[in-house]
Amino acid sequence: MLAVAIACLLAASRVPAVSALLLAIAVGVLARNLHVVPAVLEPGLAWSSRPLLRTGVVLLGLQLAVADVLRLGLGELAVLLVTVAATFAVTVLVGRRMGVRRPVRLLVATGFAICGAAAVAAMAPVADADDEDVATAIALVTLYGSATIVLVPVLAGLLGLADRTAGLWAGLAVHEVAQVVAAAGAVSGVALAAAVVAKLARVVLLAPLVAGVSVAVRRGTAPVAGRRRPPLLPLFVVGFLVAVAVRSTGLLPDRVLTHASVLTTVLLAAAMVGLGAQVDLRRLVRTGGRALGLGAVSTVTALAVSLGGLLLVG
Repeated sequence: MLAVAIACLLAASRVPAVSALLLAIAVGVLARNLHVVPAVLEPGLAWSSRPLLRTGVVLLGLQLAVADVLRLGLGELAVLLVTVAATFAVTVLVGRRMGVRRPVRLLVATGFAICGAAAVAAMAPVADADDEDVATAIALVTLYGSATIVLVPVLAGLLGLADRTAGLWAGLAVHEVAQVVAAAGAVSGVALAAAVVAKLARVVLLAPLVAGVSVAVRRGTAPVAGRRRPPLLPLFVVGFLVAVAVRSTGLLPDRVLTHASVLTTVLLAAAMVGLGAQVDLRRLVRTGGRALGLGAVSTVTALAVSLGGLLLVG
């Protein structure tokens, strides 16, 4: 998986509009559905993807500094909070009405509201999700996030949005960090700078959201003999917070941060290969219609609430 991830990273470096993570999960999905992966290897791929994904989430914290979040205005921070809250709440409520299983709707809500695959991984232990649930949620993040890469720049142009507003919109509504970069980069450098700050501010909310959901789940679930209750905060999310604190000190040299960023991408891409290899497209189409519909609802909610809020605060 690491070799495939590095190959995807090299390919993405030659085509900046293409995300290494998207390439990696696409390779995994194709390998599974073209029957390139022997069935005997699938359990190993599923197992190995977990530590890779969790380590990547920890290192993702080194890309975040609290000072970056403070570069947003109070009005923009308010729009950020409202967008995350509305996207998460609407996705969970609509998912319940649609009959989507609780683990899947929690994973979709978290991934679409915060930061895609990394957020899905962070919520999985709390949601008591299995590997297929995680793979489904990440496939939806890939599908709808890829659509917004094209949709946001086109709509921003049609609506006549200022470059900074367009960038903030991408940062507040698009799912994956790489997808945000691709969408905002298609507008301008000004849009890209604003988008990255807004997206990183969303990622900071990952730990509070996971902790809040964990508290709610623990309160609403009676203890069962022989079964552990979901952790208040998974250990690797604690590691993510520690990494954010370390980055915020400003003590790490740029060279270390650059290497850490590359390693983060490699680890997450390797995990995407393993998770993609769990996605059976025929089964997803046959049984995942409700999840596909929920992904559309979540995406539209994030786009509409964030744009409305940005226009309101000017």
